[in-house]
Parts: sequence; structure tokens; C-alpha cells
Amino acid sequence: MITYYLKTIKEPALKTIPEFQVGAWIYVESPTEKEIGGLAAQFSLNSALLTDAIDPFEAPRLEVEDKITYVYTRVPFSGKEETRTVPLLVAVGEIFLLTVASNPLPFLNRFFDEKIAFHTTQKTKLFLQLFLYLARSYESFLTSINKEVRSASVNLEQVAEKDILRFVRFESTLNDFLAALVPTNTILQSLLGGKALHLYDEDEDLVEDLMLQNKQSIELAKATSQTIGNIRNTYSTIVTNKLNDVIRLLTALTIIFTIPTTIASFFGMNIRLPLENSPYAFWIIGGFAIIISLTLAVIFVRNRWL
Repeated sequence: MITYYLKTIKEPALKTIPEFQVGAWIYVESPTEKEIGGLAAQFSLNSALLTDAIDPFEAPRLEVEDKITYVYTRVPFSGKEETRTVPLLVAVGEIFLLTVASNPLPFLNRFFDEKIAFHTTQKTKLFLQLFLYLARSYESFLTSINKEVRSASVNLEQVAEKDILRFVRFESTLNDFLAALVPTNTILQSLLGGKALHLYDEDEDLVEDLMLQNKQSIELAKATSQTIGNIRNTYSTIVTNKLNDVIRLLTALTIIFTIPTTIASFFGMNIRLPLENSPYAFWIIGGFAIIISLTLAVIFVRNRWL
């Protein structure tokens, strides 16, 4: 699907136009091979680079070819089971700005709903605004994950197996975020050189702010991932200690009940035995077994094995 958006200083309302005009935003979502070929022919684009934009495993990178800057990044996307990142290509040419994605990206709705002041004719500024709200989208996801992890870390004794599984998914998401944020920050750093994209002074300030915001997100992702690791280690230690307590209890009980069983087995043999003619043999043997068992129980309790 290809959609052309236009928003100028003279006409501040965002319009969907039937065909391309100079200064338009070319929005491409889940393109077909035919659409990619048409875009490549019309705007002198590299079709291979456009195809890379819909590769689910595409890593963030920067390419410059024929005076067109291709910036690949990844966007947080909330799926049915977990949050992951999906690729996004933002290409800036002399007369257009192009975005290519394989999924509808929620953070772009703020642009389409006109909640953000922007103009498609100001390509570089729009490019930076896209990355600004992308950074805020990461920050929102990371803050949400961090809150859930921190709330769980307060009551570690109540952490259940399902929580650990949820934390494992969080950890996978955080690693995915880091794999996108770190190279994206490197791309922003390279943009400051001015070779890939012409930047004005205010644009350079915005890039620096973006880099700072991304660094904060990176640090938050690392800290949250470390907290999850600590929770998993603590949970593993708690489970191990509980298992040791159960094994120690069962071992102590086994020893205590083995003594009467052994004595009863000994006096149950069909041979001549002590006290066999005594009318109090049962009570004497039973009492002796109970005394031994109680003595062992007292020893185990004093040693905190019971």
C-alpha cells in the first residue's frame, strides 16, 4: 500500500493526495514487489534497499546512494504474546521523504491524527521528528516494563513460576530493544557529521537531544534487564532453599520412623528372642522404640532439621 501525504506551511492541514507532489511524504506499508519496482523506477531508488525494509531481521544501519539517505531502524511493536521490534526505513531524497514498514506503526498515528505540528515539505525536520517520537515510544514501553519488574522485586517471596516466564519474555524484549537502540544511536552520531543529511543548527541540537534520550533508554533497558536477572537468581535461590528444607524434613522423618520399623522387624522373626515370655514385652519394646524416636526428634529439632 502506497499513500501520499502533503502538509505545507501555507496549507497546514494534512492531506492525502492521489499522486506524488514535490515535498510529499510517501508512506509505504507492506509493499508488493510491483509497488517496490514502481517506486524504484519513479524516484530512482534502489529496489534492493527498499526490499530490505520489509525483512523482519533487518538491523539498523545507514546507507547513502545517489544523494538519497536510507536510514534503517526498528520500532517497538506490541504483538499478541510479546512486544518486539519491527523494521522501518526512512529515506530522504531531494524532493521527498519516504517511509517503508511491514506493519502499521502506532507511533505514526500521532502524525496522521495531526497531534504533532509538522510539514512534509520540511524533510529533514520531519525525519528528526519521526525519530523523536520513535524514541518516546521506546521510553513508554521501557517505563511500563520497568514498573512491572520493580513492583515484582518488592515482594520476591510472592513471585511465582508464571512471573518468571513473564520476566523471560521481558528480558527477550529488552535485548531486542537494545539491539535496535544502540546502533540507532550510532546512526544519529554519524548524522552530526552532515555528510548523510544536511542539518541546520537547530537540527543538530535536536539530534543531540535524540542521542541523549536514546542513551537514557539504553541505560534503562540495561538496568531493567539486570533487575530481571537478579530476580531470577533470587527466585532460583529461594526455590533451592525450599527444596533443601523439604529434603531435610523428609530425611529426618524417614530416620525417625525407620527406628520403630527396624525394632519391630527384629522382634517379628520366628526365633527365640529376649522378653518372648514376658506379658509386658509389647509395651517394653514399643516404649523403647518410642523413646529412641523421640530422642532423635529432639536432636533434629535442636539442629533445626525439623
